[in-house]
Amino acid sequence: MDMDPRKESSQCQSPSVKHKRSNSATEESITCIVKKIMNDVKMKLQNEEKTKLNDFLKNKISDLETRKRMLVGVFGRTGAGKSSLINAIVGEKNLLPSGSVCACTSVMFKVEANNDSKKYEAEIEFIKEEDWKEELWNYKNLLDDDDDAREKMTALYGEDCKSKSVIELMDKKYFKGIPEFLTPTKKTLKCESAKELSEKIVKYISASNEEDDGVRQYWPLVECVTVRLPNKDLLQHVTLVDLPGNGDRNKSRDNMWKKMVGSCSTVWISADITRAVAEKDAWEILQNANSLMGNGGECQRIHFICTKSDNVDDSDDQSVRDLVLKRNRDAKRIVNAEFQKEYPQSSKQFSFEVFTVSCKEFHKSRHLQPDDTEIPKLRDVLQNLNNNHSEAFNYVSGARGILSLIQGTRYRGVADSKMKACRDLKEKMRDKLKVLKKTIAKTYRTFERCLTEGVEESQESCERRMHSMLHPRGENGSAFHKRLKFAVNNDGVFNAKNGRKTNINTTLSSELTGSIDDEFRMTFPNEDKSGPFKGAIDSFSLDTERMINTYKDVRLQLRFLKTEEDKLKTKLKKIIREDKKTVYSSLTSTIEENMQKCYTDAAKITGVGSLENMRCKIKKHLHDQKDTMFQMAKDNMLKQLNELRGKILIKLKETLMESIQLSLGTDDCSFPDVSGELARVGKFYNQLKADLNPN
Repeated sequence: MDMDPRKESSQCQSPSVKHKRSNSATEESITCIVKKIMNDVKMKLQNEEKTKLNDFLKNKISDLETRKRMLVGVFGRTGAGKSSLINAIVGEKNLLPSGSVCACTSVMFKVEANNDSKKYEAEIEFIKEEDWKEELWNYKNLLDDDDDAREKMTALYGEDCKSKSVIELMDKKYFKGIPEFLTPTKKTLKCESAKELSEKIVKYISASNEEDDGVRQYWPLVECVTVRLPNKDLLQHVTLVDLPGNGDRNKSRDNMWKKMVGSCSTVWISADITRAVAEKDAWEILQNANSLMGNGGECQRIHFICTKSDNVDDSDDQSVRDLVLKRNRDAKRIVNAEFQKEYPQSSKQFSFEVFTVSCKEFHKSRHLQPDDTEIPKLRDVLQNLNNNHSEAFNYVSGARGILSLIQGTRYRGVADSKMKACRDLKEKMRDKLKVLKKTIAKTYRTFERCLTEGVEESQESCERRMHSMLHPRGENGSAFHKRLKFAVNNDGVFNAKNGRKTNINTTLSSELTGSIDDEFRMTFPNEDKSGPFKGAIDSFSLDTERMINTYKDVRLQLRFLKTEEDKLKTKLKKIIREDKKTVYSSLTSTIEENMQKCYTDAAKITGVGSLENMRCKIKKHLHDQKDTMFQMAKDNMLKQLNELRGKILIKLKETLMESIQLSLGTDDCSFPDVSGELARVGKFYNQLKADLNPN
């Protein structure tokens, strides 16, 4: 009789997580057991004669997939209740002081489980020393005119920022507390409690307005802070990422921000419930990051979180509860209506849900029930992400396939069946690849047609759009001169005005991206239900299950090939999901590259009439480049699509050909008997399959 996986896997779990287990924990336990079985089998293979098939099997065991971390991005202005929200969600009241999370608007802050220790740990990543030196040159020039520059310089250098040169400000004495910055390595902090860790990390994440006895603040030099918490099953496979609203002028920090936004499967946008609809920051974040989350990312769900819903005047318990619940219902209705009205396209791409949370009441429970606070509902969201049934199933299925092949190689007298099955499969693969090629080629032609229209529209409208950006209504010359000077020094991105940033490159490429948005969304959907290329990858099949009835002597080898095919399609989907982000963003990045020279030239313009001269420089460049620039963007995207097509077809053909040849074209009877391991893993496989398909 097999031991209960929950008991047997206790050796794989730390004592801190040996408590009442959920279904996800059972899956975790099964994966742990199967992983141990496969490690033992791999050790047995090490002792066998070294052959091509032996090496192939050992590589397949090493290559078995384990689940990745799901990223949940958290947006919201300082004071919107993000700190309290994160504290409540992770169950650590003292982790983040109110208003501290990313108060400096540049540092990314990640929270995940510490699976290796009972300590509270923080890992701090710094920007590169040469990047900071480059920033200093810009900041020295902007010190009197730019709040962001002044805030960063003062935080790190105090009054020295005004009197010292850039060379002097790079002196090692300013970085004594963070020698890792000059190395460069990551700085690690380890503590016994959340409160102790909170006190140590605050100078790396928060732009404090209080005098701090001359203690230097290091957040201007920080790229990302990752906090790891012990005993957090909810975060075993989920990472909360607090994201600054609009990226950063530092290129490495901005690139990391874009990558993180594009990697989030779920996004939380927090806003004070009393002004949820009027909260410009929250809605601007949604607008600015929309393309990065959608076609340029992998987001499936947007959750708008109205915080501080318990902020009402005290009276008797029942009346307070009734008042809060009514306001929560009203807020949900209004925010939902606003989203549907302002973002109709987003409503097609993302599932959208509104939560109304009460962090104070969740801790105190004076007026509301725990469920009324909706913190448990958000925890359920994380738990559902944590419970990725398919990942555990995929691992066990892959292991079952490998064990089937090992056991199948022991059968003698099946050479004829092997040869016929091998020939049949190779013929099927050629036919299926032809079908897939035609489907992808059809998609390519559709994008080519859409982009051709986008190029024409871009060439026609670009100068008009540029004129609007360079002559904004309601801004006098002096104020706009500073903003334009900022933009040409920052790759065409204007600093925020009334919470809104303007990106010249994004505006110029909007006709191009708009021309393919709908088709791109259907071709590369973010949701798991429909696969890329309108299901063409999912439809690709060698039909090995049906072949088992014809070639019963090699059924174990065919079972292996079925799992290999499934595993390969899962890998291809991940490759496509990552590559499609680059493909989509290539339109804007090509425009930015073409515009870079005029930004550089405009940045050098000074003196009387510099505003008008900068405008003329940019306009002339656009006029000279428009006939080729948008065509280059189109060609670049189509080139990348073509490269992706080649990668998919080559990966399918080479991987499956190797698997077919080695599993059916090799005679090797020297492998160990793994019938017992196969039977045990087969039971786990059937259990997980039943959980995935309860009907």
